[in-house]
Amino acid sequence: MASAPPGSEPRERGGARGGAYFASHGGEGGAVAAAVSVSTSESGRRREGGEGGSDRLTRPRSSRRRGGYSRDRTGRSLPPSLFGHPFPLPRDPRARQRRLRKYLKMKKFNFRKVLDGLTASSPGSGSSSSGNSGSGTGGGSIQPGGTAGILREEIQETLTSDYFQICKTVRHGFPYQPTALAFDPVQKILAIGTRTGAIRILGRPGVDCYCQHESGAAVLQLQFLINEGALVSASSDETLHLWNLRQKRPAILHSLKFNRERITYCHLPFQSKWLYVGTERGNTHIVNIESFILSGYVIMWNKAIELSTKTHPGPVVHLSDSPRDEGKLLIGYENGTVVLWDLKSKRAELRVYYDEAIHSIDWHHEGKQFMCSHSDGSLTLWNLKSPSRPFQTTIPHGKSQRDGRKPESCKPILKVEYKTCRNSEPFIIFSGGLAYDKACRRPSLTIMHGKSITVLEMDHPIVEFLTLCETPYPNEFQEPYAVVVLLEKDLIVVDLTQSNFPIFENPYPMDIHESPVTCTAYFADCPPDLILVLYSIGVKHKKQGYSNKEWPVSGGTWNIGAQTYPEIIITGHADGSIKFWDASAITLQMLYKLKTSKVFEKQKIGDGKQTSEIVEEDPYAVQMIYWCPESRIFCVAGVSAYVIVYKFSRHEITTEIVSLEVRLQYDVEDIITPEPETIPPFPDPSSQLPSSKSLSGSTNTIASEGVTKDSIPCLSVKTRPVRMPPGYQAELVVQLVWVDGEPPQQITSLTASSAYGIVAFGNCNGLAIVDFMQKTVLLSMGTIDLYRSSDPYQRQPRSPRKNKQFIADNFCMRGLSNFYPDLTKRIRTSYQSMTELTDSPVPLELERCKSPTSESRENSYNRSRSSSISSIDKDSKEAITSLYFMESFARKNDMTISPCLWVGTSLGMVLMISFNLPSTDEQRYTEPVLVSPSGTLLTLKGAVLTFSCMDRLGGLMHPPYEVWRDPNSLDDNEKGKKRKLVMNSPPSSQEMGDHQYAVVCSEKQAKVFSLPSQTCLYVHNITETSFILQAAVVVMCNSACLACFCANGHIMIMSLPSLRPMLDVNYLPLTDMRIARTFCFTNEGQALYLVSPTEIQRLTYSQEMCDNLQDMLGELFTPVETPEAQNRGFLKGLFGGSGQTFDREELFGEASAGKASKSLAQHIPGPGGIEGVKGAAGGVMGELTRARIALDERGQRLGELEEKTAGMMTSAEAFSKHAHEVGPGGGRRPRGNGRPRLWLRGLPTGPPGSGQPPSARACGNRVYERLGAENGPRGEGPSSGPRAPPPPDPPSRGARAAPALRHRARRARGEGDGGSHRKMESSRVQCPPQQRENTFPPTSGESYLNNTIDQLFGEQAFLKY
Repeated sequence: MASAPPGSEPRERGGARGGAYFASHGGEGGAVAAAVSVSTSESGRRREGGEGGSDRLTRPRSSRRRGGYSRDRTGRSLPPSLFGHPFPLPRDPRARQRRLRKYLKMKKFNFRKVLDGLTASSPGSGSSSSGNSGSGTGGGSIQPGGTAGILREEIQETLTSDYFQICKTVRHGFPYQPTALAFDPVQKILAIGTRTGAIRILGRPGVDCYCQHESGAAVLQLQFLINEGALVSASSDETLHLWNLRQKRPAILHSLKFNRERITYCHLPFQSKWLYVGTERGNTHIVNIESFILSGYVIMWNKAIELSTKTHPGPVVHLSDSPRDEGKLLIGYENGTVVLWDLKSKRAELRVYYDEAIHSIDWHHEGKQFMCSHSDGSLTLWNLKSPSRPFQTTIPHGKSQRDGRKPESCKPILKVEYKTCRNSEPFIIFSGGLAYDKACRRPSLTIMHGKSITVLEMDHPIVEFLTLCETPYPNEFQEPYAVVVLLEKDLIVVDLTQSNFPIFENPYPMDIHESPVTCTAYFADCPPDLILVLYSIGVKHKKQGYSNKEWPVSGGTWNIGAQTYPEIIITGHADGSIKFWDASAITLQMLYKLKTSKVFEKQKIGDGKQTSEIVEEDPYAVQMIYWCPESRIFCVAGVSAYVIVYKFSRHEITTEIVSLEVRLQYDVEDIITPEPETIPPFPDPSSQLPSSKSLSGSTNTIASEGVTKDSIPCLSVKTRPVRMPPGYQAELVVQLVWVDGEPPQQITSLTASSAYGIVAFGNCNGLAIVDFMQKTVLLSMGTIDLYRSSDPYQRQPRSPRKNKQFIADNFCMRGLSNFYPDLTKRIRTSYQSMTELTDSPVPLELERCKSPTSESRENSYNRSRSSSISSIDKDSKEAITSLYFMESFARKNDMTISPCLWVGTSLGMVLMISFNLPSTDEQRYTEPVLVSPSGTLLTLKGAVLTFSCMDRLGGLMHPPYEVWRDPNSLDDNEKGKKRKLVMNSPPSSQEMGDHQYAVVCSEKQAKVFSLPSQTCLYVHNITETSFILQAAVVVMCNSACLACFCANGHIMIMSLPSLRPMLDVNYLPLTDMRIARTFCFTNEGQALYLVSPTEIQRLTYSQEMCDNLQDMLGELFTPVETPEAQNRGFLKGLFGGSGQTFDREELFGEASAGKASKSLAQHIPGPGGIEGVKGAAGGVMGELTRARIALDERGQRLGELEEKTAGMMTSAEAFSKHAHEVGPGGGRRPRGNGRPRLWLRGLPTGPPGSGQPPSARACGNRVYERLGAENGPRGEGPSSGPRAPPPPDPPSRGARAAPALRHRARRARGEGDGGSHRKMESSRVQCPPQQRENTFPPTSGESYLNNTIDQLFGEQAFLKY
């Protein structure tokens, strides 16, 4: 056989290429191909001698034109990766099969891998067998042969689809658009409902649960079943839901949907199972919580008000039972009417009328007075003895009139709470009620305690508040100790026990949205000491003045699960701040906050026209971040076209900030690209080494001659020395400047290398490379210039632009960065632009499934990648979309590695830039760094999103980095240390062969190349109808894989390097560009995205974490004893001071109230069960409680057992004595059995060889049989021998007495343990209990023993033991 060079393609005349299949999938199959592959001449074309011995190209031109597919006998097209063998085969199919079968007998291979390869190589799997893979490389899902095949066969992929599963883990942040609030005073847990139908339940830190109504209807009200582990929610779709909280993932037990009326208010009395529901029509219905069925008892509005009243009282705004008498229900109507309804007599006991509308009502704990808040800012106090007029009327914030008239009206008081104290004046707490003339005043909460009035101004409007009290009983002194205030964008708790009313420090991450989040980054498995370092720096800058008491919401339990590796989340914000969060063990805690705006001068109004035109709001908004946890180098790119390089230090310094300006503007009018026929596949290296002078300054070939008058940056860097506290300190600021009156374009890609001391960034104009060690610009070049002579496009001249405005089609991310709705104000990062999509007549589903210009670019791809760019897009700018530093091979077939920068563009082109760095640390700060663009390397469909490198064994190669050392250390020894670099580079070798994989993923497809041959080994067309938003190469179970998030909502995982699909789940459709901006993958199967402007949703695609998630989540419900009611004494009870109880079941039950109309409400069983909360208490804590009760009962029964042990021993000795008196041949023999049978007080002994009796559930017989009594076949009559005398004490020993008795009896008869009785015993197991009872009725002695064992070891006791 002839030989082939590395990277060549084995071909056979019949179109068969089976050897490539085995080589691509490794294992023994790969060894088959490697064993028979041989080298050939340097021509690069493999020639084989057929059976006739002719030396010819084995695959015909027709087969190559058809994309490498051959035909079988039926004419079907066969993939070339299935039938091409690198050894000669006969042309006859049958002979070929025989020879192949004979050869495979000599080689062992894994058929399972073959079947997996068939699936991966099928056309429907997404892999393509044709396409462009780069200059000089053939397309296809697999490129076999040569050293590439040898490289593939050494990689054993360990990941399978069983390792992956999508699951939401936890949600962090403040609930978006809150509407309702509830608190359980016994369990100490808090619930928040939102407008989107979500419920967040919070306890101690770590106890944070998210629930969602399937309908998505807004939550109107929440009510806890206090200390019952349940929650009732009322939604805007007129539905009540009962949630079971006795499990880590709450579930709906029941739902009740009202068909005719709208729900406005709900009230559940303490320790009651009847829920009062008020409606918009003014009616009050009653719902049984256990069955969630509507009672026939209804309070109609026309019966509640006086008959003489002609107007409707309005919706029900309040319901509460009297603390003094549970049989009295207080009903408040919107128009100012209040009715005290007697539930027993079904009539109104008293009615109260007021001119102003009512918003809320609250009782005094004695039940003699209640307070109302009204729409005119007034508070009225009513006494039940004189309901004709209010006992007291006040307008707390109204101005008093001199002539004694009523104070001026104020804003409505939306809610009031009236809480009493035993040793002080009562607290009156309300929201709203400010004067109208103070329009500039912020929302406030007013606390009236005695004669003092305290107004707490809030940063956001108040949605709801609750006063936390010591007791859950409404008829006792409430003793308030805190107020929970739910704002539109925050949650605060005020301490009422201190006179200055400080707030508690919130342990939850409720301030993620303090400034709108603009970008995120997620890092799993970070260096372990990094979290402690960041926390030690950040704790010094924490706010002071919090309450010294513990956080009052302390319910639930939480333990750190098995996933204990450190995780860090970084969020960038619109005000320029950056927050580092500790995300370990599914919690979130802020570690450190960095303010990038401190680098720049504060902007003043009218500073300059150029700056104000492009930056209307948020000029410091963070657009992109890069962080290396090992070296602690941190880079930030802002919307005002700047990049800041930070270094971490533990020491404070005062220094000046170095600033560089870069001109990065490019026009295509002056460029005429040569014809594609004249483009060489790779340029001459000598023509690509520009002089260091032209590359080391801020001006270069693309800059216009001289500096124009408007060549200014968007922001001004501070020029004076700046004090920098410990933490991240600015090392260098690089700014893009205006060029010819045009503002700089936003930065679209950013990366840095601490090992090289270089930062690189690009936009739609070109690429800039800066040396942050020497503070110089190494390269500032347009994208077209990076190609040099290898530009694959023919760029035609364009007419002069009539408008220099930046239009939407010019935006560089090609479907990724259309983040702002109005691109003429492209740097604006207002709250609306980051949270809402612009209205468009085009359906969102069509828009999100196609990347901008993707269709035209695909068409141009199919025709020719060398066609005119003007026919592809309206704009000829090619953006830099991805950058990656790596130790790699700069050019094709290089033998040595060098520092390289991989550059990906929006047109799917991959370019390489190599660096020549000084060899020593001293020279690194003085000698220049040489930069050499290497031209076009590879091509893909769509914009390039991510790069990664793997070694020849399939291990992920991390970019090189410098080990962190404090640049401002006071230790002289540390200052004198040399830089410690970790290179992670592949071995350089003079041998022929590939030593590295390059993984490249674009918006449409992923490819794996072998380097330095640049052979495309694998290609996978990920999507055709949509485009990828985010992609990352991550480590999962110590193996690398490619994770992608598509615009159509699919999350896809592919193994590396073979790109076999591991997971494809339709997870989340793209409904907001916020998700596209913030979605990010990380190692260990973790991912996150900004699900709302205030919340971060974390998810996992790891099967292991999904299995362990239940152990990591917190328990919401813990068994806590309900506090006992206070003893109010004889006199108070005598004179009506204590509450009176009545039987609600008798009043509201079906027997007395009847059934409600079926058309009024519909009961819907929930997925959580239909037995109610008691039947659903199946959590771990419930099991522990039941086990504790069973343990107490077991102790009592064990005491009884010890007392009767002596009696059982005496009884056993009597039985044994009687057994010794009977020999083996004594007594009568039962029929069908030649062995003697003995009767002892009705208890039959087993035949010889009887085994151990069957278990209780297998036999189904009496209890004593299950616990060890005789189970052998029964005879037909009593023995003729004498009976044993009755024992002195009743037999009650239990489980061990009967087996011991049988053993002694058999030993007395001299019988062994044979197998005959075991067979008969199994037949008795199948016999029903009724048949056995009829066959052998127990005697009185046996019944006595049965009853005794049942008492001691009954079924309940047996199960508990």
